Amino acid sequence: MLTNELRGWFSGRLPDGVYDEIVDVVVDREEITVVGRIKEPKTAEGASDEERAAANEGRASEFRERTREDRMAVARQAERRFDRKVSWGVEVGGERHMFTTVSAPVMTRLRQPERKVLDLLVSGGVARSRSDALGWCVKLVQQHSSEWLDELQESLVNVERVRAKGPGGSAAS
Repeated sequence: MLTNELRGWFSGRLPDGVYDEIVDVVVDREEITVVGRIKEPKTAEGASDEERAAANEGRASEFRERTREDRMAVARQAERRFDRKVSWGVEVGGERHMFTTVSAPVMTRLRQPERKVLDLLVSGGVARSRSDALGWCVKLVQQHSSEWLDELQESLVNVERVRAKGPGGSAAS
């Protein structure tokens, strides 16, 4: 599995102390996203939620600046090795902060009824363009179909496992 290989590679390649632990590695055809956990900053006892959130945001920003050179050096190596861009994020205090992400163009052909939906979202001010409207639709499906998408992802993992056991698979003897 490429995700396990990537998690191991980044765990071994990042200098000690960059992250307390890597909590997420996500890969697709264009991008590898690496998210690690760091310690939450200390706040005064009884601090408000707003104060804790601001402290966590400050810690994420400080982390981003302090580790930039190390992360970029590792990213350059990973991009050559895995032929994908590398994006970074951090989890602190239960909040995820993304530093960089790839916004990849995706070509699609839509018939008039689908284009009319996108145009309505633009006319209604929900999106600035058809591209934004399509992104909005994907996010909406993701939010409202997460259980179904999780089940679909799990079935794909099982398909890969079966393929690996078959003739020519990596697990074949």
